[in-house]
Formats: sequence, C-alpha cells, structure tokens
Amino acid sequence: MKRLLATFILVALAAATVSATADELIMIRVSQPFPEAMNTLQKAIVDQGHTISRVQRVDVGLTAMGYETAEYRVVFFGHPDEMRELPARYPELVPYLPLKIVIFAERSESIVFALNPSQLGAFYADPPLKQKFAQWEKDVREIFDRVRAGSE
Repeated sequence: MKRLLATFILVALAAATVSATADELIMIRVSQPFPEAMNTLQKAIVDQGHTISRVQRVDVGLTAMGYETAEYRVVFFGHPDEMRELPARYPELVPYLPLKIVIFAERSESIVFALNPSQLGAFYADPPLKQKFAQWEKDVREIFDRVRAGSE
C-alpha cells in the first residue's frame, strides 16, 4: 500500500497537473540496479540531443513522510532553446517544462517512466505545438529504447 501511494506521488509530480493513466505513461522496467540505470538514463538523454537541467531527489521527501523507499529521482531535461522560447510563446506550458523522466529502484531492477508528451495535445489546438509534442514523444521513446538496450 505504501509503495502504491509513493508511486502515485511520483506520477503526480511527473505529470504536474495532468492526471496520468496507463495510456498516458511511457514506462519500462530494466534489469539494472538503480545507479547503473540512472547513468544509462542520463547518457541516453544526452545522446538523444537533450540537456539535463537538473536531477531531483524524491526519496528524501518520501522517507521524511515515513515511507521506506528505494532510490527515486526525477530527471529534468530538454533542448535549452525550446525551454526558453516555448514558455515565452505559451506561458501555460510552464508547468510541463522542462520534460521529466522518473526513475526508481525496485529490488535489483529499475523502473523508468514519463508522461507521454503527446497527451498535452489534447489541451492545445495549435498544430505546430502538437507536432512538437509528437517529437518529444518520439524522443522519450528513443531515450527509453536506449536505456533498455544499455541494460542488456
């Protein structure tokens, strides 16, 4: 029950104000322990052409609330020019930027998930913006493919 609540908290953090269902998430399980999976994820993000803006620890907050947790991180990333330009044109995108991937340990494996960026298209009718969301989805899926391949 506590793991379910902790996972819900992470999904809420990763999705900002968008509710997440299974169709809205991109998720993989890799057979790497957390430290190796975290390194693989960061390398995959950079190899995909993005910049990591920060890595936020989540496990400390969950532990402070009384949960026994493994390692949890939220990795914030994107193209710096997009992260500056898009909020200037679309201020309502600020809660969703930079993009986020959550990674956490589960025994000797790691779970990696993200909100599917194309789901944001339901809230924005602008065709160029919908194309951007689709490109971000493609990037996230390719990052996840790289993480999966790096763990084999």
